[in-house]
Amino acid sequence: MNTFAFPQSAFAPVAVGFFGLGTGFLIYGAQELFRLPERNRAVDLTTGIWGISMPGFMQFLTGMYLWAGLAWFDSFRAPVLYMTALAFTAYGVHWFALGLSRILGGDPRPNEFMAIAFLLLSVLGVVVLFKAGDWPVALVFVGLCCVYVSEFFAGLFTRIHGANSQADTLNALGERALGMSRLTTGAWLMYLTFATTLNVTSGTNLPV
Repeated sequence: MNTFAFPQSAFAPVAVGFFGLGTGFLIYGAQELFRLPERNRAVDLTTGIWGISMPGFMQFLTGMYLWAGLAWFDSFRAPVLYMTALAFTAYGVHWFALGLSRILGGDPRPNEFMAIAFLLLSVLGVVVLFKAGDWPVALVFVGLCCVYVSEFFAGLFTRIHGANSQADTLNALGERALGMSRLTTGAWLMYLTFATTLNVTSGTNLPV
């Protein structure tokens, strides 16, 4: 029986996932922190479409590509890519849900419980990446921890308290913290996109 062996690849498509997530964070973060633009039905449609296509599709595509290389074709052999594939896949599907929720006008309250699961996944990423010595990507997971802690408080029992309640203040502060966390992490993801691409294509040795 003939068998085929694929050579190990040095081109794990992580820059695709970095750029997709970074773009989504910049779009959503600016709205949450600076109210740019103010939310309305038209804005929700646009941000929902961007959420599905950039952080959603681009991360999911990256995750599936990594899983195929790890599990089927043996093209990728670094164990740390298992965590990377898990994260890109999970966060990609997560953004499909966030984008659709924006488009369809869904209730944001379940997001507080979603944030607990994704906070745990982010903590796992911090542990795995720091243990692997990959601190630049580990910092992305630190940023994601901040995102999901903020997300929990931003959505905490939204719309079930009266106006001017302490819960409203907590939600508002959580949303601003969420925007800041997304913008900061998004900026770092853009650096990783540049660094990864330059290292592969131009022989630079930027931390990544």
